[in-house]
Amino acid sequence: MRTKSRLVLRSIMAGATATTFLAACAGAGGSGGGGGGDSINVLMVNNPQMTQLEELTAEHFTEETGIDVHFTVLPENEVRDKISQDFANQSGQYDVATISNYETPIYSGNDWLHPLDDYLADDADYAVDDILPPIQTSLTGADGQVYAQPFYGESSFLMYRTDVFDEHGLEMPERPTWQEVAELAAEVDGAEEDMKGICLRGLPGWGEVIAPLTTVVNTFGGTWFDAEWNARLTDPEFVEATEFYVNLVREHGESGAAQAGYAECLNNMVQGNTAMWYDATAGAGSLEAEDSPVRGTIGYVPAPVVETESSGWLYTWAWGVQRASDNADNAWEFISWASSAEYEELVGETLGWQNVPAGKRASTYENADYQAAAGAFYQVTHDAIAEARPDDPGVQERPAPGVQFVGIPEFADLGTRVSQEISEAIAGRQSVQDALEASQALAEDVAEEYRNR
Repeated sequence: MRTKSRLVLRSIMAGATATTFLAACAGAGGSGGGGGGDSINVLMVNNPQMTQLEELTAEHFTEETGIDVHFTVLPENEVRDKISQDFANQSGQYDVATISNYETPIYSGNDWLHPLDDYLADDADYAVDDILPPIQTSLTGADGQVYAQPFYGESSFLMYRTDVFDEHGLEMPERPTWQEVAELAAEVDGAEEDMKGICLRGLPGWGEVIAPLTTVVNTFGGTWFDAEWNARLTDPEFVEATEFYVNLVREHGESGAAQAGYAECLNNMVQGNTAMWYDATAGAGSLEAEDSPVRGTIGYVPAPVVETESSGWLYTWAWGVQRASDNADNAWEFISWASSAEYEELVGETLGWQNVPAGKRASTYENADYQAAAGAFYQVTHDAIAEARPDDPGVQERPAPGVQFVGIPEFADLGTRVSQEISEAIAGRQSVQDALEASQALAEDVAEEYRNR
């Protein structure tokens, strides 16, 4: 049974600068939005784990705490736009929103988020020390304070059909290189009726095709920017990695690859239309679901590499509290439940342990029930998160953190515009060289701004 803690966040509105900022952006001291009384408004992405949370909240949270939760659930691109607008304006319409480890340092640097350190220190039941260090570090601001808490975490790895590989005498290395993956894709392509060798994202979006592509660029030795803020998208390593990626998906990937993202590749894997898939570790839960046609036939190995020891990304959907919210205590009560080991146990017992929003707590990977349900992938996932190197993902020094993104505010726009060029190359409407020359010009505009600061 959970009780309302009514904690006080002592650092809220501290200092004249923060007060002035809130008054200017939110009006009337930042009030006028959010949930009223014992209620909160939550804006979140429509991922399966989130919709499951929505279904469980009334019975298992509201009935015990008396806090009504009003959800607004939107697709990823739409929710990102709405969150950034609401939090930037400090309108206070939403108390809590799903933000990632990309947005958290940026939002906190702009004073858009409540720091959570006082809540974490006072709420012993939450067990903050159980949060995996790479995840917690990624949600910490430049000032050393924690500004969000994870709902689930992920890295990336390679998924493949073990039954198809066995039938055709193919062997997946324990730690494959991208060159080995390309050779396997060629051998398995068409080995089964209507089955392609591999599925890779090609859909435009900085969180779509750019995410896996950037991990390939990193391990091929490339980088978006060097330590002196020079754009490097036309360097040989970046070009080689991009040509490799585009050629692989064009020759042995899914049909309509330029419009295929995470959801489309997941569907292809579930429906048996692809033999391999490189993507988020979070996809394993859907592949191993009780109603999945491919359950028990999938193998999982670390993200392929070339020059680096590892190449998996690091990502978390997390809960952030808007600084203009008047309901911070209720917001924390919700977050501390939704991100708790208690909630994971609820999901495991009611929806199946393979559906647990994992990737954030060490105790999850020590839980015998979770290990039994996620035996095929839990250790590979844990290791991938532990091995992710957001501050040093490649072979050279970087000016900003991030594995599958560059941790600067301008990257959302830059990455999206570059992704459109890459998707055009995947669709065969332009060459990779042309795509990267156009992208280099876009990146140089950003680089020049940072060099001049």
